[in-house]
Amino acid sequence: MQNQLEMKQEVIKEPRTFPKIGRRSIIITCAVLLIAAAVVLNFVLFGNGDDTVDPSTPSGGEVAENNDTPVSEEDGYFSATQVSRQRARDEALEVLQSVVDNESADEATKTQALLEIAELAKAMEAEANIETLILAKGFEQCVAVINGDTCSVVVNGTELQENQISQINEIVYEQTGIKPANIRIVTK
Repeated sequence: MQNQLEMKQEVIKEPRTFPKIGRRSIIITCAVLLIAAAVVLNFVLFGNGDDTVDPSTPSGGEVAENNDTPVSEEDGYFSATQVSRQRARDEALEVLQSVVDNESADEATKTQALLEIAELAKAMEAEANIETLILAKGFEQCVAVINGDTCSVVVNGTELQENQISQINEIVYEQTGIKPANIRIVTK
């Protein structure tokens, strides 16, 4: 009988599989991996963009049967890119918020997560402002993605004039402070 009691006490005294410091490390690692996945997604969407347009398709789309409005694949591209960008940002924000809400996380980790949330929010606001201002300059569609100290801007069109490139560079610089050398403009 006493042997069974000693065995129960030994079982109770065994260390937990994930001590508090291990859980925090796992959460931080997951947050970093999710942010890295968002960066990779941005690179995949904008890093391999095709700067040329096939001259054999002047309108870039098809005309719907009973409508004179062109239905173009660019419309789908810009919409899908914006949705994908927003989804990646939402996931990153969710992970960072879970770090902030985690009671076992230390204050330095929570502070870092709050700073990253603020940076994401700032980038999202700047992207929206850039897109709105570029659309106001006469472009039909636009998607901007800020990644640290670089910005990729995709606009609908075939070939940009020097003044259009200057306008886009100026808008991005005014909104973010990113220098034109770190701005990539792609036509779709």
